[in-house]
Amino acid sequence: MQGPSNNPGVNNRALSLLFETINTEYQNHDFSLAVTLLEIYNEKIIDLMKERRHDSKLPSLKPREGKEGITVPGLTKTDVRNAEDVQNIFVKGERNRSIGKTDMNEHSSRSHLILTVFAEGTDRTTKKTTRGKLHLIDLAGSERLKKSKAEGARRTEAKYINTSLSSLGDVIAAKANGSSHVPYRNSTLTYLLKDSMDKKAKMVMFVQVSPIQRDAPESCCSLMFATRANKVELGHAEVRSKSRFKKVALRVKNTAIK
Repeated sequence: MQGPSNNPGVNNRALSLLFETINTEYQNHDFSLAVTLLEIYNEKIIDLMKERRHDSKLPSLKPREGKEGITVPGLTKTDVRNAEDVQNIFVKGERNRSIGKTDMNEHSSRSHLILTVFAEGTDRTTKKTTRGKLHLIDLAGSERLKKSKAEGARRTEAKYINTSLSSLGDVIAAKANGSSHVPYRNSTLTYLLKDSMDKKAKMVMFVQVSPIQRDAPESCCSLMFATRANKVELGHAEVRSKSRFKKVALRVKNTAIK
């Protein structure tokens, strides 16, 4: 998702394109942007902008649904002016992220990481204010306990990761089948992303597979997951009354694919 400076990943490319679009195509607008950075660790939301040594003293964070969609009251929101500001936040957040060592990965992410960019722009002529948000998500990879040989805390983390990814799969399956009930509330991850998986949003998913032969079973599972996700049709993105960022989302998607 991040990538090195000489070959930036999706996060860097999307953020650079977002700020470029704002500066070149919305010159008659005044913009304010802010970001939040969190991880979902063992089904709990952790604010990565706060020091982890104070975890026991921090209030519990829960997603809430309201007029502005899904929000997390109490989560640190930081104003940013450019892509470099966001990268500095990433660096700080990565230091606080939960990682661990397993037999399959020496630096295994033990959580899902979500960076959210909130953009608000006001047209200087019409005085109309529009809002939008962009999630950039690094999902922890599923793992087979028999192969990772995770024990203790690592084993518990793996179970929560696998369960949340399974819940995401259930949501994708329900969307693909046109089910009247979509089980968003089965996990923190899916509930947090509820308003980003409806027809008023655009979603792009990248599935990473390993070129190593011994990882073939995991790669097959990942590809099957991708096949299910590819069947989901959210329909054409609709512009909310306070959002005009459909064009940005589509450009990010097209650039990422290239």
